[in-house]
Amino acid sequence: MSDLADSSVLVASLVPDDPDHEACDHLVAALGLCIQLHAIAETFSTLTSGWENFRVDPAAAAEAIEQSILPFVQTVALSAADFLRAVKEARSRGVRGGAIYDFLHLAAARKVRAARLHTLNVRHFQSFHRPGDPEIVHP
Repeated sequence: MSDLADSSVLVASLVPDDPDHEACDHLVAALGLCIQLHAIAETFSTLTSGWENFRVDPAAAAEAIEQSILPFVQTVALSAADFLRAVKEARSRGVRGGAIYDFLHLAAARKVRAARLHTLNVRHFQSFHRPGDPEIVHP
């Protein structure tokens, strides 16, 4: 069983000025951490979008993900059936709009039977977390 991290952890691990950089960088470097495959796109999007007045060139963002994230994590791909299950479950969990993206991280964590899902946005997950789901933790 491995833990899973969402893209907020990946971004912080790549941004030295982030207040959670050290904890997130240590978590990513520890080996054995899983990420949902879509977290790569979310990380790229955040790094290149000008988030909090921080913007990375797209080529530099891709290189950082390739060199500083991918060698240390295992990726979890959600199948079409996994996505459909999550979308069908969304209503009963109170998931609407953009919350589906966080819910898909939880679906990936459940798929690999992760004990914990690491995120800097614990509050985002609290509304749809249920008993039996992986524990939602701040690194």
